[in-house]
Parts: sequence; structure tokens; C-alpha cells
Amino acid sequence: MNGSPRRMAWFGTLSLLFLLALFARTLPVASESAQQVEPVKVIPVQGNVYMLQFSNTLGNIGVLPGPDGVLLIDDQVPGMTDNVLRGVREITDEEIRFVINTHVHMDHFGGNPILADMGATIISHKNVRDRMFQPHHTPRRGGTYAATPISEANRPILTFEDAMSFHMNGEDVRVWLVPSAHTDGDAFTYFAQSDVLHTGDVFRTNMYPIIDVFNGGSLAGTIAATEAAIALAGPNTKVIPGHGDGFTDRDGLIEVLDMMVDIRDTIQDMIVSGMHLEEVLAARPTAEYDEQWGQVATWNAKDIVPIIYNELGGGPTLLR
Repeated sequence: MNGSPRRMAWFGTLSLLFLLALFARTLPVASESAQQVEPVKVIPVQGNVYMLQFSNTLGNIGVLPGPDGVLLIDDQVPGMTDNVLRGVREITDEEIRFVINTHVHMDHFGGNPILADMGATIISHKNVRDRMFQPHHTPRRGGTYAATPISEANRPILTFEDAMSFHMNGEDVRVWLVPSAHTDGDAFTYFAQSDVLHTGDVFRTNMYPIIDVFNGGSLAGTIAATEAAIALAGPNTKVIPGHGDGFTDRDGLIEVLDMMVDIRDTIQDMIVSGMHLEEVLAARPTAEYDEQWGQVATWNAKDIVPIIYNELGGGPTLLR
């Protein structure tokens, strides 16, 4: 075909732009937050199990790698999936086959859509999926509310009623529903050969336990679930908390249980003596523990004491 050099050059430029546009359509589009690099700490826990920990102190992720693929416990907030994948890739190049959501809070299932698009099967207890169809209400900051239901892309496609098991990478993995604790859909995951327990947010080491009364949580259930974890744990068991620095052990569970029981009993005594909520708050029933557990601005004594007071029959909380 004949043509002037200028026309041929213009045609070549258009062709190049078309090819670049076509190529760009095949690339994933990351949000601005997803492009931000968040430091990820890859921590070998014990046996075949690792944990991923992030400087934003949001949910700790459990990782079981191996030739059968990767099993993840939780997957952080939206926009963090690139960082989660970076952490996984420091451990293994195997595909992520399964993701277990331990409960209904966004900092534990925000990566679901991208991981599902990559082929992972998203799993949770039935209550977790059911609550994802409802307006989202949580107790942080005095009670926060999101009117828009969680999108279909976030929701697990496989649920269980009581328990389920995985047999992969030489590991027997049991996942089961615990008493209504942090929420009413909390799941523990135990890696039998590695002797590692992931507790989700039922147990944390950086703050007072969050009792999400809007999603079925209770102090009684948190105590019962922690007691069950202690009964399961042996002298060598390692425990991955939902939040907190690194992993801990049976003694770490006992420390938190003792703190919860002591605060419960103290508040119960105050209720029996006729004290109103404002009087209980002024008496500081958590004073002995505030330095260690009450230093997070969005969840401290003024948040947990009214919830315990109400659960024990003292009267309404201050939550909206």
C-alpha cells in the first residue's frame, strides 16, 4: 500500500496506542490505597505454620503453605491484598486455594474479592455470611454504623454449621465455631501436626477484648471460648491472636482469661451493691489492668465496662 511517510507514521502511532490500550485492559487496576506499600512481617510460628503481621495492627493472618496450595486464615482490610500477597510470596509460590474468614469484621475479610478472583475458595461459619447481608454495626468508637450491606464479592461461597476439616500439606486442620464471643460467628483454627491455634479476634494481646454486642458477641462467650482454647493448648502449643505483636502460648491465654474474670467479678459486685453505670465507671473497676490493656483510644475501659455492666444485668450501655 502506498502512502506518504507522515501518513504511515501516524498509522503506526495509532497502532501502537491501540496495542498498549489492549494490553492495559489485561492488567488489574489497583486502587490508590492498594498501591501503598504496608510493611509486612513474616513470622514462622511452628511446624508448617506462619503468620503475617502488619504495622497497622489490623488482623493477624495465618498461613499454611505447601504443595497442596496455601490455606489463609483471614485476609486484612480492602486495599491491603497486594501486601498480603507479598507476604505469602516470601513463604511460597504455591497458589492460594482456601481463605477462612474468622468473623464478620472488615479487617479480616477485606481481601476476599481479589483472592476469589485469583481462584481461592472463601469459607466461613454460616453466621458470618448471613451477617454480611445485613447493615453493618460495630461497637468501636461508641458504636459505628454502615448502612450499605457488604457486597456479594466479599461473601464466602462455602459455609459450615459446627466444624470442618482440611487435610493438606501434611497437616490436619480443624476449624470450628466457638461460643458467641467477639461475635456469634467466631471460628478457631487448629493445625494439629504443627500444634498451632489461630483464635481470630476472640483473643487479642494488645487491648481489652472487643465484645461486639451488635453482632452477637458476649463476655460470657469470650470467657467460655478462651477456656476452651486453654483446654486444647498443651505446653508447646503456639497461639496466633487476632491482634497483637507476634504469637503467644497457653500462658498468654490464661493471662487474658484471668483479667476478664477479675473485671467481670468486680463489676458484678458493684452491681449487687446497687451502683449505677456512671458510678461503676467512676470507680474504675479495670484500673489494675488499664496500663497494659487500655491504651487503645478506640477501645478501652469506657467502652468495655458498660457492655459488661449491661450483660451482667446492671442496665443499658452507653452505646448508640
